[in-house]
Amino acid sequence: MLKTPDIILLLCLVGASNALYKQWIPDTNYENKTNWDTGTAPCGNDIVQFLAQKQVSVFVDTRHAMKEMRLPIDGEFILNSGAGFYVLEGEDPGCGQGVVTQFKEQESLQWFNPALWQTAATMDGNFLFSVHEESVPCHFDDVVFKTHSSFRVDTSSSRPNIFVKSVTVLGKKFDSRSEFSQYLSSHSGQLQFHGSSVVTVGNPGCTDPSGCDCGNSVMHQEICSTVKCDTLSCTKPLPPVGHCCEVCGAIVTIYYTTGFNLQTYRQRIHHLFLVLPKYKSIQLGMSKVLKSQTLMGIIPFGASPEIQVVILGGDKGTESEALAWDIVKDVQSHGTNLGITGCEFQTSSDSSSNQSGNNVGMVVGVVFGVLIIIMLIIIMIALVQKGVVQMPTVPSMPFLSRSHRDSDIGNLGGPLDHGFDNPMFDKPNMLPDIPALYGTTTSNSISMTQTGVHFINPVYDENETDFNT
Repeated sequence: MLKTPDIILLLCLVGASNALYKQWIPDTNYENKTNWDTGTAPCGNDIVQFLAQKQVSVFVDTRHAMKEMRLPIDGEFILNSGAGFYVLEGEDPGCGQGVVTQFKEQESLQWFNPALWQTAATMDGNFLFSVHEESVPCHFDDVVFKTHSSFRVDTSSSRPNIFVKSVTVLGKKFDSRSEFSQYLSSHSGQLQFHGSSVVTVGNPGCTDPSGCDCGNSVMHQEICSTVKCDTLSCTKPLPPVGHCCEVCGAIVTIYYTTGFNLQTYRQRIHHLFLVLPKYKSIQLGMSKVLKSQTLMGIIPFGASPEIQVVILGGDKGTESEALAWDIVKDVQSHGTNLGITGCEFQTSSDSSSNQSGNNVGMVVGVVFGVLIIIMLIIIMIALVQKGVVQMPTVPSMPFLSRSHRDSDIGNLGGPLDHGFDNPMFDKPNMLPDIPALYGTTTSNSISMTQTGVHFINPVYDENETDFNT
């Protein structure tokens, strides 16, 4: 049974949304020193240069002095209140020798690059770790571009549309498809979003308390094409579902039922464990995934929803394994009240634990296996009956066959082939006369009748019987 602090925590978190905020990291801000080739923003003695053929939307937060500015053919400055530019008369004593400072190219920043996004449970919350597929905005996520910021993102992909719940640009939230389409067609929208795919808002949010599948699995190859995996030192790297690389750490799989709330459980794990000093270096990602199910480990027959908890960090994986055990123990104590039926985990140190009270995957696999076998038998019987498939003939076995010498009807209903003529039995007129044993008269001692062949007993008189009167 839940203790009082646990009950208070759950009550405070009831109704929390399952949607996550995905924030774009890069920007095209004038004050951001990483946007300039010199590694610092221009000062009063510098010549500011933008590439003539590159489109760019630059946000300017404050006033800036310069010696000269070379502008692109197509671009814009978005000025914050009080921001602007001016030419400094004389030299700027704090600037040093004037140089040409060039704004970096922003064309290669891709929407489907997971390294360019951050995930948070709330608009101003702490950033969360996510597997690569879920680092990119999911279909039910809110996309956020920083308020005092501009950007340029390449949306090109193999799909015509990129579906999300909403997009926030310069502090304005767009959740209407028509309204955001108008913004995309504006000059600012065309400078900020470019590429073959169209970002489409208005997608329904996740209404399932247990969470929703991200929907980015179809883009797995495109997402992973931008990812470079690190060299691992653990003995048994683990492959999380939706991740492009194997990892060192632990993966906890949680099986749930009615009453499970993903956001509530995510907050529970944070407040119970992640705030502890011993887990300060841990990265934890939690989400619903569809794990492929196979029959006998070979034949795929579907996917089952599970909650995947990926735990990374710590010294040689010891903290990851310790946190995995803490989660398992918490499930053992309070799983029933949380809507959890069981869990299991694996670690990169080859440790594992199966605490599942109901191994859903195995049960489903057995049921589907039996159904597939029954269906195959029914289909085979139907094909045989329709003549589409013929059963192989059984080879003849002479030692099991019976000789029907008394019948003139063959196995197939035709006359029985008697072979060659036997002059002694088949033709009565060819039989020789045999003298009688008791008398001088002769008679045929062998008689042919319709019922067969029989010998005549010369001693027996058929007219004399014991019943004659």
